[in-house]
Amino acid sequence: MAEDTDHTPEPARSGGDDLAALAAPRRRTVDEHMFTAPGLPGTFRLQLFTAPGARPVAVVTQIAREEGMGLTNGAERFAAAVWERHCPEQDLPPVWVERQLWGEDSLQETRFRRVVFAETDRYRPRQPRWRAITPEQLETLVGGPVETGRGTGYVPRPDEPEPQPVFEAYAVVRLARPKPFRAPACMPAGVPWWRRWTRQLLPNRTVRTCCWYHGGDWHKVNALALEALRRSREQAVDPDDMREFAVSHAAAAGATDWETEALATLFCLGDAIQPDREVRYINGQHRAQAMLDAGVRRTVVLRHIQP
Repeated sequence: MAEDTDHTPEPARSGGDDLAALAAPRRRTVDEHMFTAPGLPGTFRLQLFTAPGARPVAVVTQIAREEGMGLTNGAERFAAAVWERHCPEQDLPPVWVERQLWGEDSLQETRFRRVVFAETDRYRPRQPRWRAITPEQLETLVGGPVETGRGTGYVPRPDEPEPQPVFEAYAVVRLARPKPFRAPACMPAGVPWWRRWTRQLLPNRTVRTCCWYHGGDWHKVNALALEALRRSREQAVDPDDMREFAVSHAAAAGATDWETEALATLFCLGDAIQPDREVRYINGQHRAQAMLDAGVRRTVVLRHIQP
């Protein structure tokens, strides 16, 4: 998942957001290869297609694992920045289509995905949902061809010594206060400090049906995680192999499907909990809050250490 991402696109639906109703002969009026949003790390290519009387269509493209925030985690804020900068007179955000470019050796598939926002207050789109959209449907939507690459104007950052990923045990109470940004009703405003310490004294193992994050026993998952971390150090397991190592450990321990999936997220290089001084979290806010709600004491986080 990226952390906190919807992994499976929803099928296209009919209604007010029907693609056929939105289709119009537009022309590309913006092709910005290094679009940046205020206050957010990372860039992407923006192709904006417009026509009088038609809702703009934004097609955004980014190479997987570029420096900075990815398209999925930044969907709301990226869409808000494009809306405010390029079509501020519109009552709705542009129709948002993303394309993450994965390498040939990746298990992820490079494809167009349309993002539909359930709420669209002025410059504040929220609650994104991902839907499948084919290249043919996209061409019909904008009324012409769409370039699929990152663009010749893309300037990757100069090569620097890459920091090395390191998994380490971490006290949950030391994690920054989460602010879940796609939160259901069970995660309204993070966890106040007094509740953290109360839960540490009175742990909670209740499993809820409100969301995936509260849907299992994080105490058991983190016990498995800490044991997997200890064994991995004894066996000198490479960080790239930690997810597979942890899944094997879960299988041997008889973990449930939910416990195995939750454990795998803690050791996935693209999805692990990553505390950050400046932005609090790169990944992991929802899982951190679920652990705080449960009173989990120690978890596993990912850090990147300069060699």
